[in-house]
Amino acid sequence: MENNTKNNHVTFALILGLSLVLSAVIASTTFYKLRSMDYLTTTGSAKKAVVSDKVKWSSNITRAVKESTIKDGYVKMEADLKEVKAFLTKSGIEETSIDVSPIYMNEVWEQNPGPEKKYNLTQNIEIQSTDVEKISQLAKNTSEIIQKGIFISANPPEYYYSKLPEARVELLADAVGDAKARAQQLAVAGGKKIGVLKSASSGVVQVLAPNSIDISDYGMYDTSKINKEIMVTVKASFEIK
Repeated sequence: MENNTKNNHVTFALILGLSLVLSAVIASTTFYKLRSMDYLTTTGSAKKAVVSDKVKWSSNITRAVKESTIKDGYVKMEADLKEVKAFLTKSGIEETSIDVSPIYMNEVWEQNPGPEKKYNLTQNIEIQSTDVEKISQLAKNTSEIIQKGIFISANPPEYYYSKLPEARVELLADAVGDAKARAQQLAVAGGKKIGVLKSASSGVVQVLAPNSIDISDYGMYDTSKINKEIMVTVKASFEIK
């Protein structure tokens, strides 16, 4: 029993010793490589909190009709659209901001069809505005339309930030500064100093919900939140002296 315990202690000591030696070798190799390089590449990032200044809100009105009542259905759709437009303009939406699609008709397929074919008549309504708060509140209060017997289906508003190109330019400079700060830390550890910027390339822009970590290699653009965070990354190479 005692021999087994001693063997375990010896084995543990050997593993610990080898780990320390290996760590030291890796560290010394890293510093050696750093001293032998004439440039250092790091990645930097920068973020900016913004508030959406554009909104898009889409909905559709629908009527279910039979083959014999299609004509009447179109008349009712026209009346429904008139009511919806009246509701929107009464709520402060300019008619020029309201985009209405033509009515389209889809056949309803049933497992046990009746004597007549059935169809759904649908018309899309889209609003684009810079009054983000007004549209946000309006999208939550469509009950007045529903109470009039209108079948309306509203999608969540989509929020956008129109000054994204300007924000990207601003953040690129900050991201390069962050990359340089990281490079300086590495250079100092290797007994070197950072010189001039040799090259830099930016990654995709990420437009995220606040505190989100849901990024993508192809870029993200969250449209679900009014408040957003713009993030830019940069890969930068600096001269080492």
